[in-house]
Amino acid sequence: MTVDLILNNTRAYVNKNIVECSIAIENGKIHKIGKENSMPKAEEKIDLKNLLVLPGLIDVHVHLRDEGKAYKEDFYTGTAAAAAGGITTVLDMPNNAPVTMSAETLRRRMEVAEKKVLVNVGFYSEFPKRTDEIHAIVEEGAVAFKLFMMEQVGGLNIDDDNALLNAFEIVSKLKTLVAVHAEDKETIKKAEEKFKQSNRNDIEAFLKAHSENAEWKAIKRLLNIAKQTHAPIHFCHVSTKRGLEAIIDGKNLGLPITCETTPHHMFLSAKDLKKIGGLTLTLPPVRDRKSVSAIWMGVKNGWIDILASDHAPHTLAEKQAKEVWNVKVGIPGLETTLPLLLTEVNRKRLSIADVVKLMAEKPAEIFKLKGRGVLEKGNMADLTVIDLKRKHKIDASKFYSKAKFSPFHGWKVEGKPVKTFVKGNLVMDEGEIVAKAGCGEIIRRE
Repeated sequence: MTVDLILNNTRAYVNKNIVECSIAIENGKIHKIGKENSMPKAEEKIDLKNLLVLPGLIDVHVHLRDEGKAYKEDFYTGTAAAAAGGITTVLDMPNNAPVTMSAETLRRRMEVAEKKVLVNVGFYSEFPKRTDEIHAIVEEGAVAFKLFMMEQVGGLNIDDDNALLNAFEIVSKLKTLVAVHAEDKETIKKAEEKFKQSNRNDIEAFLKAHSENAEWKAIKRLLNIAKQTHAPIHFCHVSTKRGLEAIIDGKNLGLPITCETTPHHMFLSAKDLKKIGGLTLTLPPVRDRKSVSAIWMGVKNGWIDILASDHAPHTLAEKQAKEVWNVKVGIPGLETTLPLLLTEVNRKRLSIADVVKLMAEKPAEIFKLKGRGVLEKGNMADLTVIDLKRKHKIDASKFYSKAKFSPFHGWKVEGKPVKTFVKGNLVMDEGEIVAKAGCGEIIRRE
């Protein structure tokens, strides 16, 4: 037979080892991994010149915006940023305009995305106002639900424990995961009001309002719900020592919980936030050195399951608001995540196995993304090709994202994604997008 494509002269991360091999691709899937002389004939061959091939990386926490927030980012620019960053699959958050919180808004969002995306995209939904609509949202293909505990975003009353219990019981029966932004609304609201009355408009006040205690309280509340419902809960962007310890306690009790952290919570601290200002403002905020050390420990010890960018683009004007309370929170991360992690691989602080586990294997396993996460016959030919020794400086002005800023701007990094294949199609080659809009796939929960 003749296959579509063969990648020769590669080193690939296969079965937890780096092996020298060739990879044959047919109909968007991996047909064979083996020696070059055992490969079938091919329509096209690419010599990868000993570059390292990883399973296509998966970012489970991305705000692609578009629709009513297209001025910040759209499905094309966001997925171009993903491809440029070596990410082949992203999961899109629902806090958009309109909020994704019904079968209808989810369907509409998928239709808009389908014509524009360059990588694979799955979609979260917020909870609907009526819990009897949860089933229809799952049927429509939402990969998971997202719950924001800090403010009312979806239809579920976050102040009502009984409403939460009822919703979580339904998703538990449907075996659907709930990803949670865990910050306690009341704790933050009281602190914010107090600081505003005192005319506080500084980063320190913001950090005190979004305290370690606010994260811990929300996590504890959700752990209690997990105990009662056994719904699978995924804690987003864990940022504090105390919050992580509560999650570890829950895991030790056998609760069906997982968690993620972000590069900014690993590489930046409150000191950086005070120095750089609003451009670095995220929720939860970056923390003190004690929490940064705890997060690293959690990553290395396996307590933290996933690394995700929490790519959250805004305009520069929104990031430079005069009042700290009015600054739009979030930073772009799709184009910086992998270079930052590969730099730590070169420094021996992380391994390639860590990167693959945290950004491919675990995301695919936890979010049930079949045929992804590992390089093996029959799986999707989503591939991230990296040059571990490529040195460069992060330059936010060259981002594909509409958000041309980054707290990592000017950082020297070592290690770079150089080719991104999605379903066997070359989408990014040496920093250039070489595929057409719509070549990515909309992923629906099976």
